[in-house]
Amino acid sequence: MNHENQIEQNKRTGALRLYRRYLSILFRSKMQYKKSFFMLFVGSFLASFTIFLSVYFMFRRFPQVKGYTFQEVLLCYSIVLMSFSLAEIWARGLEAFPGMVRRGEFDRVMLRPRSLLLQILGTQCDIERFSRVLQALVILLYAVRTSSIPWTPLKIAAVFFMLTGGCVLFSGIFLIQAAMSFFFLDGLEFTNIFTFGLNEHGKYPVDIYGKGVLWVLTYIIPFALVQYYPLLYVLGRRQELWYAFLPFAAALFLIPGYLLWRVGVRHYKSSGS
Repeated sequence: MNHENQIEQNKRTGALRLYRRYLSILFRSKMQYKKSFFMLFVGSFLASFTIFLSVYFMFRRFPQVKGYTFQEVLLCYSIVLMSFSLAEIWARGLEAFPGMVRRGEFDRVMLRPRSLLLQILGTQCDIERFSRVLQALVILLYAVRTSSIPWTPLKIAAVFFMLTGGCVLFSGIFLIQAAMSFFFLDGLEFTNIFTFGLNEHGKYPVDIYGKGVLWVLTYIIPFALVQYYPLLYVLGRRQELWYAFLPFAAALFLIPGYLLWRVGVRHYKSSGS
C-alpha cells in the first residue's frame, strides 16, 4: 500500500512539474513579442474597465439599485471579475479545446502518456488577463475601504471563499463546454451565456434580475452560491453562518463537468482532419 501511495505521489509531483514547464514555455513565447504582449495587456484592461464605467455612470444617476449602494455593487463586481479572470487564465486551454477537436489535434494529445486534461490546460494560458485581476484587486480594495461593512475575520474568509468558489465554478463551466465538443463538433456558442454572460451580468447581485433568474442560478448553474448568498452575509443582510460557506457547495459543480469529460473521451472519434 505504501508503495502504491508513493507511485501516486510521484505521478502528482510529475504532473505539477510538467504543468510548470508548460507555463514556463508559454510565458517565454509571449515575451518574444513584448510590445504585442503589452498592447494585449492594456487592451484587456480597457475592455473590462468599460464595465466599471457602466456601473459608475449608473450610480451617478441613481443612488441605489434595489437597495444596493455603489460600494456594495463594486464589492460584488470585483469578486466576480477576479474569479472569472483567474479561471480564464488557467483554463484558457479548455475554452479553445473545441477547435482542437475540429482540427483533429486531440488525436495527437491522446498518444502522449500524460493526463489529457493536464495537456489541454497547458496548451494555452492568457497571462494578459492578469490586467483584469489587477483591476479587480484595486476595485476590491477601494470597495472594502469605502464601505461601511464591519469587517470580521469570518467576513474576510467569506470573500476569499467567494473568489475561490467562483474560480472553480467558472472552470467547471469551461470544462463542460469543452466536454460537449466531443458530441457537437461545431461547438455550442450558447454556453458563453454561462461564462462571459455571468461575468457581464454578475456585476450586480443576481436578485435584481428577478426570482426566476435567481432560482436558475441557484439550482441549475450555482452561480448565486458564490456571488449572491455569501454576499448577503458579508453585507450583514443575513446572519446565518452557513451562507459564508456556500461557495464550497458550488465547487461541486466540477464533478458533473469531469464526468461528462470522461464520457466524451471514451466515446471520442477523430474528426478526420
